[in-house]
Amino acid sequence: MPRLLGVDIPNDKQIQYSLTYLYGVGLHTAREVCEKLGIDPTRAATEINEDELGQIAAMLERDYMVEGPLRRQVTTNISRLREIKSYRGMRHRMGLPVRGQRTKTNSRTRKGPKKTVAGKKGVKDLR
Repeated sequence: MPRLLGVDIPNDKQIQYSLTYLYGVGLHTAREVCEKLGIDPTRAATEINEDELGQIAAMLERDYMVEGPLRRQVTTNISRLREIKSYRGMRHRMGLPVRGQRTKTNSRTRKGPKKTVAGKKGVKDLR
């Protein structure tokens, strides 16, 4: 398994799809990197040699913010929003959807599994 910026990328996939396993690298960026370096994006990750891996790693670190620095930036941005007590910061703090999604139904990913509230219909029947 080739290792790139501290992340193991899959062998069996094309290099354009393998690069998307890095945090902050999507398909568009992966294809852009391959094009700039003159690497065929449809080649398997196993066919990429050490020199090309080094070139890819150098270009990603130089031109793009990926992995550790990007994670740190996102974390600091969220903590700044929390500190200034903006609406978005409060939503982050309460664990609710931040970008205007409805919460009456859905949003179970952010809110977690349903919690039954005492005194509602059906709770007395369980006793």
